[in-house]
Amino acid sequence: MSDKTTTAEQVVSRLQSGMTLGIGGWGSRRKPMALVRALLRSDIGDLTVVSYGGPDVGMLAAAGRIRKLVAPFVTLDSIPLEPHYRTAREGGAFELMEIDEAMFMWGLHAAANRLPFLPVRAGIGSDVMRVNPRLRTVTSPYEDGETFVAMPALRMDAALVHVGRADRLGNGQYLGPDPYFDDLFCEAADAAYVSCERIVDTAELTKEAAPQTLLIKRHTVTGVVEAPNGAHFTSCAPHYGRDEAFQTTYATTPWPEFAARFLGGDEQAYQSAVREES
Repeated sequence: MSDKTTTAEQVVSRLQSGMTLGIGGWGSRRKPMALVRALLRSDIGDLTVVSYGGPDVGMLAAAGRIRKLVAPFVTLDSIPLEPHYRTAREGGAFELMEIDEAMFMWGLHAAANRLPFLPVRAGIGSDVMRVNPRLRTVTSPYEDGETFVAMPALRMDAALVHVGRADRLGNGQYLGPDPYFDDLFCEAADAAYVSCERIVDTAELTKEAAPQTLLIKRHTVTGVVEAPNGAHFTSCAPHYGRDEAFQTTYATTPWPEFAARFLGGDEQAYQSAVREES
């Protein structure tokens, strides 16, 4: 068992333009924003991004890094439609595969289990099939004869996720109310990078929390990055809530101005700029 600790910059150095990149979390909740910011400081682009989208997608879209997006939504939660994503999408900046939330989940399950697809009822009778003409259906081989959507596996070259705590081996722990699907992102990717609020000894992970909170297993993880406040401005319960004031600043500031004010330096410079803003 090896020490998998690394830095956000080293994670980005292992990524390449043209990759399919999964980003965990949900909307504006527990997004690996420190890793996304590090990615934005690089020149990597032409990405296929797979995400329950939030500001991760909004920033990458605004910066012109996305070639194709696979997502069921892109939201800031308290702001229903992510504004920078909306601007980029309305400008035709990238291809979109928009699917149902359940279809997306089963696509992750298929990839995690190394299956080419999984049959799902979600999508049948909806415009999902019309706007995604490449999707196919399958018929049950049993006496019921039911028709399902054949949801293709959402395989990824790499995945980025954020949790509350992790150990140096790659075990990741969430302490909030919702695991989201970060474990599936890690299992569905060829390489998975976990940022966390704090790295602790393995024995510490279950001293005050149940084993079920160990969401991410070390065998699925390639690297671990300690990134305090690394989900900001999204929430990371129970460590901190969403920074609604800063999110409003993000949502209402033109992207070039926001990027110049907050993303021109390293992560330490970003955190200092956030403190000055508040």
